[in-house]
Amino acid sequence: MIELEGLTKHYGDKLAVDHLTCTVRPGIVTGFLGPNGAGKSTTMRMMLDLDNPTEGTVRIDGKHYRQLKDPLTYVGALLDAKAMHGGRSAYHHLLCLAQSNGIPRGRVGEVLDTVGLTSVAGKRSKGFSLGMGQRLGIAAALLGDPEILMFDEPVNGLDPEGIHWIRNLMKNLAAQGRTVFVSSHLMSEMALTADHLIVIGQGRLMADTSMAAFIRENSRSYVRLRSPEQEKLLDLLHAEGIEAVAVGNGSLEIDGVPAARLGEMAARHQLVLHELSPQQASLEEAFMQLTAESVEYHAHDDRPTAVRPRPVDGTPVRPDGWGADWQKHRQQQKKGS
Repeated sequence: MIELEGLTKHYGDKLAVDHLTCTVRPGIVTGFLGPNGAGKSTTMRMMLDLDNPTEGTVRIDGKHYRQLKDPLTYVGALLDAKAMHGGRSAYHHLLCLAQSNGIPRGRVGEVLDTVGLTSVAGKRSKGFSLGMGQRLGIAAALLGDPEILMFDEPVNGLDPEGIHWIRNLMKNLAAQGRTVFVSSHLMSEMALTADHLIVIGQGRLMADTSMAAFIRENSRSYVRLRSPEQEKLLDLLHAEGIEAVAVGNGSLEIDGVPAARLGEMAARHQLVLHELSPQQASLEEAFMQLTAESVEYHAHDDRPTAVRPRPVDGTPVRPDGWGADWQKHRQQQKKGS
């Protein structure tokens, strides 16, 4: 279990984490979400005593991380897949970690096999692709067979097979009763993996709830109906005191009424339905709805592009009006040099 109490971090005038209090519990996968700059990485670094909090505390099973003897046997973490000596082989990188934490040598081969790197165990990690580096970082997190695991963007660089593998790995670790804490910007992947969500914005706690409750509380759910007898359907709904909103393609959207009730009502009146579908927002939609006011870095797709335009002949156009003369100017510069 990981307990955060009043966790706060200042970097000069910048407030990165603002009195964050929450608990990461065992037996479930807890997703850690927030916009860029929300304080997620800073929070995870403070959990591992890589940064000192300005105020507040973090406890790992009741202790500060620095108090843990052989910490890899308590907490395994992947925060930066590149945080390794590039001149060492995958095997010796893990062996060094094992020897410093009292972990048997045999465990190195086990975790290399688990993450699928046995065939490249003797190769230097500086030659690894991003996905291979991620797998090696995950192997390091698993090395001490810890009860608590923390992953920051664990699917970066992984192919579809690798993504499927890490998703199932995290679920299986949680099913064993371990504490699994994962931060990611991939909402579709988080929706398939996490059971519980902790969401922060501008360093403050915004939600600490189950996945289902988060989507339900931060999005609209409704039922879409479509019938070739729309006028008859509208009259029937009106008689039942049900409000419907007409949308495109002849469909109706209805809030607050279960799909089963609507289907049974249509059947009683022998009304043909071409569509009866409950609609629920995605995790991404719910997340964007909740965090819209706490996004620090906004992009604007309605503004002119920053890419320089090019005329039909391919000559670069300078934004200061030089146009094709710029090409001549550059050629003259090259001759002069």
